[in-house]
Amino acid sequence: MLARIVLVTEYRLMNTLHHLAAALDSGRVTSRALVERCLAAIDAPEGEGARTFIHVAREAALAQADAMDALRRAGRAPGPFAGIPFSAKDLCDIEGQPTPAGSVVLADAPAATENAPVISRMLRAGFVLMGRTNMTEFAFSGLGINPHHGTPASPWDRATRRIPGGSSSGAAVSISDGMAFAALGTDTGGSCRVPAAMCGVVGYKPTARRVPITGILPLSPSLDSVGPLAGSVACCAVIDAILAGEEPSLVAAAPLAGLRLAVPSNIVLDGMDDAVAHAFARAVAALEGAGAQITQRIFPALDEAYRVQSRASFASIEAFAWHRALLERRRDGYDPRIRARIERGANMLAADYAELITTRAAICARMNRQTEDFDALLMPTCPLIPPPIAALDPVDDYNRVNLLQLRNTALGNMLDRCAISLPCQREGEAPVGLMLMGETMGDARLFRIAAAVADVVMTPGLV
Repeated sequence: MLARIVLVTEYRLMNTLHHLAAALDSGRVTSRALVERCLAAIDAPEGEGARTFIHVAREAALAQADAMDALRRAGRAPGPFAGIPFSAKDLCDIEGQPTPAGSVVLADAPAATENAPVISRMLRAGFVLMGRTNMTEFAFSGLGINPHHGTPASPWDRATRRIPGGSSSGAAVSISDGMAFAALGTDTGGSCRVPAAMCGVVGYKPTARRVPITGILPLSPSLDSVGPLAGSVACCAVIDAILAGEEPSLVAAAPLAGLRLAVPSNIVLDGMDDAVAHAFARAVAALEGAGAQITQRIFPALDEAYRVQSRASFASIEAFAWHRALLERRRDGYDPRIRARIERGANMLAADYAELITTRAAICARMNRQTEDFDALLMPTCPLIPPPIAALDPVDDYNRVNLLQLRNTALGNMLDRCAISLPCQREGEAPVGLMLMGETMGDARLFRIAAAVADVVMTPGLV
């Protein structure tokens, strides 16, 4: 089992989307071979495929791969990445299929009549859809636990079975275990970045307005975003560009010398376990050694953003508005932990919601002023390494760990910023995410910074 994980992870790290595109173009590999390799990982009896995918598009993926290979032979491939397998979170509308969002209460929902724009853009670029990945029910938790479809385990310490992070749990494991080379997730409070951190991959949250959320079953439209998970910064940049309707290009790393990075000394460093604290301190020291200028500073707007979300949550208010009628009909079919989070929104007044919108805008403006002297903020993605799934059975432990793991990432959503999580652990260590937060609409700049940081902190090899 360990040998298989080692080989799959090394294969993932060596085969970025650009490497795969070159191999496909030269004929050294075919799309069908890549799809068959991913299907073998999904089907591995000792693996996590059955818990990672809610639906595997086996025949369709093979047929699409054959079509891409034929188009490439004819010089008609729709793009350089045509034929590369990807996975899609179960929140995405896919024509002809229901969109159950990790639930059972929507398992018999009407099939989508068209693809979500993000799915259409990936298919137009020639990517091959492997299927729908598992997730926290209705995307409303950062742990990735799903009682209906099972919970795929983090690739680290599989014998213990630790959380994969959520809500895009299956998306992250599909990458870590070689079941796809790119994955679509969503991020409302950290749902791309948290599972990336728990599974040792890269996860990106774009500035939300850049990528359409039409055809994505909503959690909180004020905060929802669609982002990629993959094995490298460059891979995430490719997928992000496609999702945003932009032309993908190879990211040029920003010069590290003189790069101005700020480590907030309020909130984001609280409650770290020893493994996270050690990996984060080591990453900061390595970046300073490479010439980055790193400053610790208190950012009062972070305290404000955290307090506001603790009092009234966009997610609870907007989720309850969407789920209210469904809860009346099928309340008992929900995961009780998710249902309780949604139902908190029932007690919010319209005045609370209006005030939250106004307050958020003011906090974002203050944060913009407070960070104008820096290129990016630097912090741990999550304060804890992946805890065992079984340890979170008690509701109180589930809620406590969930809020703690989402604390840092959720700040980026509230502040309407782009952010990326990079694995910064070393071989044999527990997975730890290093998060960079950029400015609103500063996505291109953040990718350049992340590429430079990744060269220093990401260790090739094991998760």
